[in-house]
Amino acid sequence: MQNYSLDDIYIRDFDPATEEIAIDTKNIRVFYGDKEAIHDVSLPFERYKITALIGASGSGKSTFLRSLNRMNDNIEGSRVTGQIMYRDIDINAKNVDVYEMRKHIGMVFQRPNPFAKSIYDNITFAPRRFGEHRKAVLDELVETSLKQAALWDQVKDDLHQSGLALSGGQQQRLCIARAIAMKPDVLLMDEPASALDPISTSTVEDTLLALKDQYTIIIVTHNMQQAARISDYTAFFYGGKALEYDETRKIFTRPKIKATDDYVSGHFG
Repeated sequence: MQNYSLDDIYIRDFDPATEEIAIDTKNIRVFYGDKEAIHDVSLPFERYKITALIGASGSGKSTFLRSLNRMNDNIEGSRVTGQIMYRDIDINAKNVDVYEMRKHIGMVFQRPNPFAKSIYDNITFAPRRFGEHRKAVLDELVETSLKQAALWDQVKDDLHQSGLALSGGQQQRLCIARAIAMKPDVLLMDEPASALDPISTSTVEDTLLALKDQYTIIIVTHNMQQAARISDYTAFFYGGKALEYDETRKIFTRPKIKATDDYVSGHFG
C-alpha cells in the first residue's frame, strides 16, 4: 500500500453561528493494550445531519464510532483518552453513567440483531427496563418508532410474531426502531446496510434520510456510493487518523488530501 503522510490533515471549520454541534470530539486516542488504534482525532458533528465515516478496513473508523457511546468499554484492555463533549458534558469521563448516556446516543450494528422476542417486545424492551410500563404509552411508542423506521405498515398486524421471522432488511429496520424507541439525540450506525440486498439497502437509506430531521446520524460505511447519496459530511480515516473531513460533495469532487483523492477515485493501495 502506498505510504501517505499522516501529518497531512484537513478538517473543515464549523461556524458556531449557523451550525449547531451535537457531539464534539477532542484529541481522541484509543488503545487496545499497547497498540494505539486511533491517533489524536478531533471531529465535531453537526446536529440533524448525516456524517459518513469512510476508509479502508482497519483504518479506525468503526473503533472511533464505538468510542462515541463508550462501546469500547466492553473490550478488555481498551482505553480511550480525550474528550467527547455532549451537551457540555464529557461523556468519556469516568463518573458518567454509561447506561444513561446511551439513552441519548443509540447504536445500530452491522448485522441485524433483533432480540429473540416479538416485534412489540423488541421495541419496548429498553423503555420497560427504564421504568415505563403504561400500556398506552408503550403502544404509541411502538407505532411511532416503527413508522419512523418505515416498518409499521408491513408489521402492524403481526406485532406479536418474533422479530427473527422478518427478512434481513426488515430486521435491520426493527433494530433502528428499537434504537429510536429511547428517543435518542444521536444515532450511531456501523455499516447498517452491509449485510443487506440492494433493495433493502435502498429502503434503509431512505429511512435514514427521513430520520435526520429529528436525529443526528453518524454512519460508518464501506460503500462510497452510499456515503455520497445520503451524507452531508464525510470523514476519511486512514491509519487510525481522520485525514480529511468536509462536506460530502467536496470530499467526492474536490478533496484536499491526496490519500482521500486516491481512495474515492479507486486508486488507493
